[in-house]
Amino acid sequence: MTTHHPAGQIQTQGDRATLVFERRYPHPQGAVWDAITSPAQLAQWYMAKATIEPRVGGRVEMWTGPSQFHVQGRILRWDPPRVFEHEWHVEPRAELPQGERATIRWELSPVEGGTLLRLTHQSLTKGTALGFAPGTHVLLERLDAQLAGGKMPDWMQRYGEVASLYPAWQRPG
Repeated sequence: MTTHHPAGQIQTQGDRATLVFERRYPHPQGAVWDAITSPAQLAQWYMAKATIEPRVGGRVEMWTGPSQFHVQGRILRWDPPRVFEHEWHVEPRAELPQGERATIRWELSPVEGGTLLRLTHQSLTKGTALGFAPGTHVLLERLDAQLAGGKMPDWMQRYGEVASLYPAWQRPG
């Protein structure tokens, strides 16, 4: 399945950046909420092994994506089925030599025919944001496939196909 969506935005300020993506899904808000908060569904489209304590102050822990980043943090906002915001902390590793201390916010709004998702991943280092933008794009396509019950796009193949929509990332060192 090839889904065409507009590119997300990379907003930079100094050495920090924010990714912003908006997607409309032809599915009810509750279905989208379940897909972004259910460990069973996250395992499929987000390629994550996840633990989520569904409350403000609850713990979020994930091993996610092809690189299996270990993400940890606390839930900052839990307002089903509208807002899920949590810390996104990753310890230093080869791909992220300084680690990351970011926040990710999933906002859902009902719109005619479905749900509008606004994803904001803020306070990333600029290099991480540049590398993550195409990957986030593909993950949101995979979310679309999950919701539709369709075949998941291949993450690596689609990353290569959409990477030209975003500024180039330079691997450190």
